[in-house]
Amino acid sequence: MKRTRLSVRREQALLVGVVLPADRHRQTAPLAELASLARTARARVVGEVVQQLKRLHSNTWIGGGKAREVGELAKSLDADVIICDGDLSPAQIRNLEEVTETKVVDRSELILDIFASHARTKQAKLQVELAQLEYTYPRLARMWTHLSRYEGGIGTRGPGEMQLETDRRLVNRRIKDLKQQLRDIDARRRREVASRGEHFKVGIVGYTNAGKSTLMNALTDAGVRVEDQLFATLDTKTRRWDLGEHGEVLLSDTVGFIRNLPHHLIESFKATLEEATLADLLLHVVDVSRTDAIEQTQAVMEVLEEIGCRTKRIVTVFNKVDVMEDQTALHILSDRLPDGVAVSALTGEGLDDLTAAVVAERQRDFAELSVTFPSTDGKLAAFLFANGDVTARRDDDLVTHMHVRLHRRFLSRLSEHPDIEVEVLDAKEEPRDEA
Repeated sequence: MKRTRLSVRREQALLVGVVLPADRHRQTAPLAELASLARTARARVVGEVVQQLKRLHSNTWIGGGKAREVGELAKSLDADVIICDGDLSPAQIRNLEEVTETKVVDRSELILDIFASHARTKQAKLQVELAQLEYTYPRLARMWTHLSRYEGGIGTRGPGEMQLETDRRLVNRRIKDLKQQLRDIDARRRREVASRGEHFKVGIVGYTNAGKSTLMNALTDAGVRVEDQLFATLDTKTRRWDLGEHGEVLLSDTVGFIRNLPHHLIESFKATLEEATLADLLLHVVDVSRTDAIEQTQAVMEVLEEIGCRTKRIVTVFNKVDVMEDQTALHILSDRLPDGVAVSALTGEGLDDLTAAVVAERQRDFAELSVTFPSTDGKLAAFLFANGDVTARRDDDLVTHMHVRLHRRFLSRLSEHPDIEVEVLDAKEEPRDEA
């Protein structure tokens, strides 16, 4: 069977899933998410097969007998591709293709196809290409088996063998080149983030299609592309979010997460996910209108764990309350995450409460100080006015007294000035202006 491209676009797809003992607690249909992924990739779903197993088969994933049944069903439905809801090894895909005589695509390949069609910026395209090559590399052999007939050998002897070795060298070289380009982008992004050091940074994370981009637009008028499909956003966008009298923060949208997100995809998209790792606060958007909202929340937390963000401060945003038919998921999530905020990014409901929650988190980073220093130290006075909120000031003959709210990152800078006295006040104390 000749495999020359990784794509499921405009094809008729038969979906195949496996339910293991650990999966039987799920609230949604086993192939509901895979069907959404297939439609996002512009495939037409013509049938579904679910196999209950105690464990996966090493040769054909679903077992030889079931594989033959799937092949017969694929022929009767005129399916062009069989999409499996799991990550299959190259051998499992090869064996399934031989038994079913139909192209087989696994979950990772399907997600990569969607990412390839949605990539817009240079960075996203590089990341997608890297992920595709790293996925394709161990599968190159089966993509060249159609050339073995020229020499009559087994596997990829003859022209296929030579072409395979050439391809492997080219792919290796391209992978190294892409990684270097992405390292350069990552270094540039880190410099950009460092330049925002004076600002409080908020990152939006969540399951794909949870409403992150809609929330971004509602809070900042960012004009981010919004579509009712999975992985509509691949590129990070950062905008200023005005918190009124509490100043501004920088708000960044990120690529959506998904259950069993392929590890190599996370590795390839580290430059994009950097916005989450460098944020001071994360907004975890949860679509509470879904019956599997709890499972999606757990999937997001697993990805955050993998990229090193699990210990960050997180405000959970219970989104889409305007279309929620069953309150059960919201009640359960509220019990588990009592500090969550219920909103509708589409209608604006609850956004004031979300703003208040972010303001409260931001204020945790500030200290109320009483600062006494020589009146001749104009440099320190200018620093406090530029970087803090001076709430009271009194000038004596030789010294100046100030009450100031200052971000804790600046506290070490105060020690650089001689003859300064600093007292940390109770945050509840409200000093009066004595100027």
